[in-house]
Amino acid sequence: MIEPSEKAQALIADLQAFIAQEIKPIEAREQLDWGRPHPRALLADIWRRACERGFYNAMLPEALGGRGLSVVDLCALKEAALLTGSPLAPHVLGELSGPPRIGHLFKVASDDQAERFLRPVCQAERAVCFAVTEAEAGSDVSALQTSARREGDCYVLNGTKRYISGAPYADIAVLIARVEGSRGGDGITAFFVDLHGEGVSVETDYQVMSGPGSHGDIVLRDARVPVANRIGEEGQGFKLAMGRITLNRLLHCATMLGMAGLALNLSLDHARTRMQFGKPIAMFQAINHMLADMATELYAARSMMFATAALNDQGGDIKVQASMSKLFCSETAFRIADRAVQVHGGAGLIQGHPVEWLFRATRMMRILTGTSEIQRNTIAKGLLMPAR
Repeated sequence: MIEPSEKAQALIADLQAFIAQEIKPIEAREQLDWGRPHPRALLADIWRRACERGFYNAMLPEALGGRGLSVVDLCALKEAALLTGSPLAPHVLGELSGPPRIGHLFKVASDDQAERFLRPVCQAERAVCFAVTEAEAGSDVSALQTSARREGDCYVLNGTKRYISGAPYADIAVLIARVEGSRGGDGITAFFVDLHGEGVSVETDYQVMSGPGSHGDIVLRDARVPVANRIGEEGQGFKLAMGRITLNRLLHCATMLGMAGLALNLSLDHARTRMQFGKPIAMFQAINHMLADMATELYAARSMMFATAALNDQGGDIKVQASMSKLFCSETAFRIADRAVQVHGGAGLIQGHPVEWLFRATRMMRILTGTSEIQRNTIAKGLLMPAR
């Protein structure tokens, strides 16, 4: 198995200690539960604490105040955060609202935009979300219909973005819209949008499988966005939206496998302590076989993820392998979570129990950043039409 660097291993140890000593006591005090909404003020406090300790920006390049980690290291760090068993662990790394979402934008944003939008996010002063998906534009980004009409020094935006993760507690959206009169990928343009501005609202009248409080719709009704907030030139938004999709698919695998690893660890603990017929259920072969299958499949998925990450670090093209990893890891993580519910029995069905939430959360992962079917399309295309 490919191992993270010594620098990453030291960072992981510090992260684990920080979560154990500072974050978990907060979760206990506030009685935070899995899959329940977390107050915005509490999240802001977590972001600030994590930023002060250097975890919030850890996934950025060194030039931007991060740790300069390899992709292998990033996968190991993200997986380790989930394995702590803390519901707030992703927030410690800024995964849902912070620097990992905007680090790549420093290459395309103006100096003014970096100062007004990007640096406040990196300093945990403002939260950000990425808004692409619409009711009729999911896998087919080119079909989006949110419009941007140029009027002097502003664009007037109209439309609705759906299922946007982090929207309920974000201050800024990196939002993709189509300049009026354009078609297909042409004219798709990216903007920094102030979610507290006039004509902009965030609606959260639904909840996704992983629970309420973390997803919402961004509704734009004649929202005036300054031209100075446009990211790059008109028509570059499609490239910006899709530019990191390959790497993001791979990095999502670390989240999925962190969830799967946590499900396995919880199942092992439960099997050792749950008594039936006078002995721990770990003594029953049916339970043994489920645990063995969970561990075996997790090992295979982790091997694929780290091999792909190492290939990327070596400069290789991972477009096909990243889709293979996302497909295999998402399907595997869900199977492991499903068995974890089975091992836990009735306890695993109770809302608020970690494995019940992991079952729902891993099921979502087969949809996010490209469905399993989209991954298969990408893989098949890569096999049938190899690069020359």
